[in-house]
Amino acid sequence: MLSTGEVYAGFVREAPRSRMNSAHNASMHRMGACDTGGMTLIDPDPTTQERRATSRTVLMCRPEFFTVSYRINPWMHPEDPTDTGNALEQWQKLYDLYLTLGYDVHLIEPVEGLPDMVYAANGGFVLDGIAYGARFQYPERGPEGPAYMDWFRANGFEVHEPVSTNEGEGDFLLVGDTIYAGTGFRSDAASHDELRKIYDREVVTLRLIDPSFYHLDTAFAVLDSEGAPHPWPTCRPRSTMRAAPFSKSGSRMPCTSAARTPRCSASTRSATDATS
Repeated sequence: MLSTGEVYAGFVREAPRSRMNSAHNASMHRMGACDTGGMTLIDPDPTTQERRATSRTVLMCRPEFFTVSYRINPWMHPEDPTDTGNALEQWQKLYDLYLTLGYDVHLIEPVEGLPDMVYAANGGFVLDGIAYGARFQYPERGPEGPAYMDWFRANGFEVHEPVSTNEGEGDFLLVGDTIYAGTGFRSDAASHDELRKIYDREVVTLRLIDPSFYHLDTAFAVLDSEGAPHPWPTCRPRSTMRAAPFSKSGSRMPCTSAARTPRCSASTRSATDATS
């Protein structure tokens, strides 16, 4: 269970600024320490109590201009060569796999000069047909925010432009009906208040404390979620949220993930040291 002030795999749960009427504590959650990238575009009906396959719609960006030309996190080393051709091959395999699995895959055109645009999860947060745009911490990634918001508008989403710095699903994870939101290195805690106002849902703030895990999705990933609350025979158990143990060894990120929950999807990240 995540308790206020306790440390879990590089982040601390902070006391909530406000508490909404939510029965999410009846949901059982399991989390792992994985690096997630990708853009969730739909939120299927969460009332199903047994696990089953659900349709997924994802947004991806081809790594045509992928390289490491600047350093904005401990894993990026511009002095080391990158292989854009290899990145394209890896991306294509993932894209083809999603199609084989029946995913509805949408593509946003890459922009020259924005090598990290491939990390589509960072381009915003999408829920209930509403896209909350990204406002990046570093100027190198700044133009990605407007590029993704333009795509959302052109594809029928209600777009809310951000006031506060935030890096989309890099720091915002949906668990059941609750949004868990990271802060500390990239997204400002004030963006969590924007989430509350836009989506009218409970937002739980998690403060990241290790610069090696600068986004919330590098500290944990949601592996399973039952979504909406369901009745229990005699009691309502405490919400269980577990952060899988891992270690930082060598010079590589511990792992990557390709899915977060039965209702969310998608990773555009390949196994690479250069994650943004």
